[in-house]
Parts: sequence; C-alpha cells; structure tokens
Amino acid sequence: METSCFFDINHLFISFGGIKALQDISFTMEKGEIFSVIGPNGAGKTTLFNCISGLYKPDQGEIAFKGQKIHKKTPDGIARLGIARTFQNIELFSHMNTMENIMSGRHIHMKTGLFRGMFMWGKNSFAAREEIRHREQVEKIIDFLELQNVRDKLVGALPYGTQKIIELARALALEPEILLLDEPCAGMNSEEKQDMIFWIKDIQDDLGITILLIEHDMKMVMDISDRVMAINFGKPVTMGTPEEVQQNPEVLKAYIGEEDADDRSS
Repeated sequence: METSCFFDINHLFISFGGIKALQDISFTMEKGEIFSVIGPNGAGKTTLFNCISGLYKPDQGEIAFKGQKIHKKTPDGIARLGIARTFQNIELFSHMNTMENIMSGRHIHMKTGLFRGMFMWGKNSFAAREEIRHREQVEKIIDFLELQNVRDKLVGALPYGTQKIIELARALALEPEILLLDEPCAGMNSEEKQDMIFWIKDIQDDLGITILLIEHDMKMVMDISDRVMAINFGKPVTMGTPEEVQQNPEVLKAYIGEEDADDRSS
C-alpha cells in the first residue's frame, strides 16, 4: 500500500546503558488512519512514544511530521506542531474539576501572560475574551465526549473509566493532528472498553485525527486498527493489516506462547 509522508519514522535507535530499547524502528502513517503498535511488556512501545513526544532523544534515526524533522524538538514544541498524547497511568489533576482539567490542555494556545492576566478587569479585557474563547472550545469537547454531567465535578471523585475519557478530552484540547494513545483501555472493564473504542473511532471518523495507539487488548487492536506493527525487545517483528499481523508466527509466540503458536500455524 502506498503511504504518504504525513508522519515518518526512519531507523530509530535508543539505548539506556547497555539496554537497547529501540533498534531500527521505521514506519510511516497516513493522515486519518489508526496505526497500532503491539508487543509484550518491555518491548519498547512506551519508549517509542517518549521519543515521538520529545521526552527522549533518539541516539540515531529521524522522526518527521509533515516533512519537518521533530526528533530534536522539546516536548512543548512538538505539542505546538499538533501532536498530543495520553499516558498509560492517569495524569489528571484530581483536586480540579473536569472543565479545569480539560482547560489545562489549552495552555499552548493561550497568549495571556502574567502581565496581561494582572489586568483581567471586565469582560472586554484581552484576557477575559481569550478565556471565553478557550472555554467555548472546551465545551465543544465536553459535548463531543458526552461529559456534560461531570463537567463541574472533581476528577478525583469520578470513576476510573470516566477519568480516562477526561484525559482523552484534555489531549483533544490541544487540537492535535496526531493523537498518541498509550494503553487507553488499561484497567477498564468490558463496558468501559467499549465506550473507549466508540470514542476513538469517532475521533478518527468525525474529527479526522490520526491516531497512533499502544494497547495490550488484542481484540480492540484488531477491531479498530487500519495497520499494525508488532515489536519485541525493541526490534520490529512484522507490520501489515490486523489480519496479517495476527497470523504472524512471531506475534503468536510473543502473545500466546511458543507451543500454542506452533499448533495454530501448523
């Protein structure tokens, strides 16, 4: 399948001491697709996300977004280009309500600094008008993800599944073109997983956002992904359609054990 250069990773390597966390990882993503990265614990999936989002700097290789190299940029610089991320462990402000948490995702779009904020007097001030604009954007996200009934509730008191949706909402508040989802269904029950799958598909279909997904739930990955790449011990194993990857002997061995994989492939 012909791919565009919307997002491109070329020969990525990174090591920590003597541990080779990523070894020669390469792939491209097309605008609007869901591309999933799978692999057992310790395979290097989150390390890959950390390189893309600027938390880690690769030892070798390049990462490019719409033709612009980003692997040497800072995390906030990458976010400003249109790449947002959720985390495997919830990173919300538990003492703040839903609206406030999602508003925190608007920080890269805010122009009001300390000086201007000191003069936020009256509804016609620059800071007040900007605040209104950002709240309008957040209200659209709240409506989109159907979070109206929890908009004013403290996040720390909400169910785990709802908190995961709020973290997704905060990432959307950055207005990303690419959304990195690090195990969005981790710790969820079956009903919560189905809700998350529903929202991810809506984000792809209705908002046109490209999604790079890490997830251990193989059924979810196979159901919603356009393409899948499997990695193990930091190395690429295979890449292709969900059906092709699911039948790969190396993938079967990594997930269900060598003997069962031999039985299935025979």
